[in-house]
Amino acid sequence: MKLNRKNAGFTLIELMIVVAIIAIIASVAIPKLMAARLSANESAAISTLRSLSSAQAQLQSSSAIDSDADGGGEYGYFGELSGADPLRISGVPAAGVTPPAPGIVGIDELTPAVLSSAFGQVQVDLAGDGVVVRSGYVFKMFLPLAGATALPQGELATGGADPANLPDPDNCEILWACYAWPVTAGQTGNRAFFINQEGDLLQNLNRAGALSYSGMGAGAVEPTGTAALAALPANLGMSAQLGVGVNGAGVAIASNDGFTWTVVQ
Repeated sequence: MKLNRKNAGFTLIELMIVVAIIAIIASVAIPKLMAARLSANESAAISTLRSLSSAQAQLQSSSAIDSDADGGGEYGYFGELSGADPLRISGVPAAGVTPPAPGIVGIDELTPAVLSSAFGQVQVDLAGDGVVVRSGYVFKMFLPLAGATALPQGELATGGADPANLPDPDNCEILWACYAWPVTAGQTGNRAFFINQEGDLLQNLNRAGALSYSGMGAGAVEPTGTAALAALPANLGMSAQLGVGVNGAGVAIASNDGFTWTVVQ
């Protein structure tokens, strides 16, 4: 009786060769796929920050937020820009001064919104502030408090401005800042980014090992509101010089976080 060798299947050697070929292809393709994903996430973060800059300019020029009723428009948080949370409003004048006040839910939301409603889906970061996560990046908005140093204030954990610690109306007419950093450094992105009212988009390579900006939960490393600003001896608020470029002696200007920030071309 003769065996039908057409139904014998693959030999062990043939299977091993196939597995080896698949392994070789995977070793070449997977790194390229990861690099493409990182690049795509970084490009999306850059695009988001540029769109955010346009949205802030539109909000400010419309005077939709004028919490001290002086006729000057103010910048907003993600919750306010997206229409998810009420805008800050002017309160009852006292002693000739109109104080800022939290808006009323269902009445004072921005309509139409200048940002997608997705930006109203605020999450809580390690500092207890509100952040937005998109395409592998964490975005955090800062607005200034009162005083000459204009120290930055993060968004309320549930979105919008904190009624107990409202940003300063006068400083909010001229200052805002936003940072973006990877959800997982090296996996969802490499670079960290910064933009403010000047419209210049900055980046750093975010290569400091355990000190790299990454994540927003336990063990996360996040930029502070003054991270990209120059480490000047005084006035380290949001109005301080950016830590980018060189000084008159040709020495690079240091930033508060020690990273080298450069302009995104």
